[in-house]
Amino acid sequence: MEPFFNPPLHKQRHQFVIDFIKKYKTKKVMDLGCSECTLLKRLKFHREIEHLVGVDINGAKVKKKMHALAPLSTDYLQPGFEQLCVELYQGSVTEPDARLRGFHLAVSIELIEHLLLPDVERFSEVLFGYMAPVHVIISTPNSEFNPLFPGLTGFRHPDHKFEWTRAQFQSWAQRVCVDFEYEVEITGVGLPPGGGLKQFGFCSQIAVFHRLKGGFNISPDERSQGETSYTLLQSINMCMCVCLHRGCVAVPLSLLWASSPRVVALSGSLSNLRLFLMDEPMVKLSQDKSALLLQTDEEVYEGDLEDCGYTEIEQNQSVSPKTLENWEED
Repeated sequence: MEPFFNPPLHKQRHQFVIDFIKKYKTKKVMDLGCSECTLLKRLKFHREIEHLVGVDINGAKVKKKMHALAPLSTDYLQPGFEQLCVELYQGSVTEPDARLRGFHLAVSIELIEHLLLPDVERFSEVLFGYMAPVHVIISTPNSEFNPLFPGLTGFRHPDHKFEWTRAQFQSWAQRVCVDFEYEVEITGVGLPPGGGLKQFGFCSQIAVFHRLKGGFNISPDERSQGETSYTLLQSINMCMCVCLHRGCVAVPLSLLWASSPRVVALSGSLSNLRLFLMDEPMVKLSQDKSALLLQTDEEVYEGDLEDCGYTEIEQNQSVSPKTLENWEED
């Protein structure tokens, strides 16, 4: 069904989320039903986000792809990134977990149709009543669009438990607003051919919820002491730390140390690595000797690194062995 659309429908859904984040500057974002982390991999590049969380009941699927969320060498050639915390959990969206309370945005893309209707009610209570994010984006198939797919009989996916009409989706969304004090806008992505939007609607219908009372802050202690039902699969704390300024790319030595077992084996310690590079006449380091300076097409001026204000990577960054292998191959 994806070739039916250009760009593909899943990319349109993800772009909808990205546009929303850019508009509302949401700093804490969770993806419920993150699957293979495709959306998370796109969101990690957006400087608005400081805390990014993915949850999926299929831990094996998350583990298979989660290493792509760790920083790659090419990621650090993007200027101006701030600190980012990425967490991945295995768990059911029908169960509460205090670590996911108080987020600015919760996203659930094509998830609820995989739940039994009683589980949809529990999902609503957990998401809107317990987690209570400031904003929520939920997408689900629009069954009124299905006749436009040639040869489609039944649901779009064999695991779907239902597919709602526009009226059914709107009814559910309005009930959520009444029960949990939100307001909602109904829209969608995936236009029908020939201007049949009024007749068929969007292929994926989207509800955008806004909490009427605003958000609330949850301290780290409250999260750690509250109810936890999810299993933490991976946690990455990192500062995107390379600066591109006036032809100068600054790569922190701690990044070189974290990204290559060969560097570790050859130097023995981060201090030794710094000393080795200081003795190499062809190598330029920053004034505080904490970063390697790479020259681009433009001339590198003295003091550029100090002017650009890059932030050094955290020493306790979590890097998986598989990611290290990928960096070496790159």
